[in-house]
Amino acid sequence: MAILPVRLFGDPVLRQEARPVETFDDRLRALADNMMETMKAHNGLGLAGNQVGVLQRIFTWEEPDLEAQGAVINPLVEWTSEEQQEGDEGCLSFPGLFYPTKRPLEVVMKGLDPHGEELTLEGAGLLARIILHEIDHLNGVLFIDHLALHDRKAAMKRIRAGELEQNQLRL
Repeated sequence: MAILPVRLFGDPVLRQEARPVETFDDRLRALADNMMETMKAHNGLGLAGNQVGVLQRIFTWEEPDLEAQGAVINPLVEWTSEEQQEGDEGCLSFPGLFYPTKRPLEVVMKGLDPHGEELTLEGAGLLARIILHEIDHLNGVLFIDHLALHDRKAAMKRIRAGELEQNQLRL
């Protein structure tokens, strides 16, 4: 396995929409393994293909409280709750930045595992946040796009000032 370089804000690949995965082979499984290793090496809770320069619909995730992790291919959100949660959210592509972000409290997502087997992932709280954050990445949407205007301005000011950090717990 290998630790892959994580793309940071400003890299155009982060704003591109990832393509559906069509081939389920050893290369895809190796990518999933490398993404998991990369995510953990950076103390992340999720990592999307775009973030490692791969425009394929794949993400890895880990929810420590549930002692659960995995890789999801071609995810589709089936349902989100109307009830919202607000909590600090960060991102491996914005190291050190954390801002309050609203997301649905619960989500049901369908997709495939790296072997092409169907899976359903139901998440609440942190797991819902991780799932929705990573699917946003696959659609070229970044967490700063969800911020209140004053927080977005503050985040951009910090980015321009070079205040990005390394090795923080992030999605």
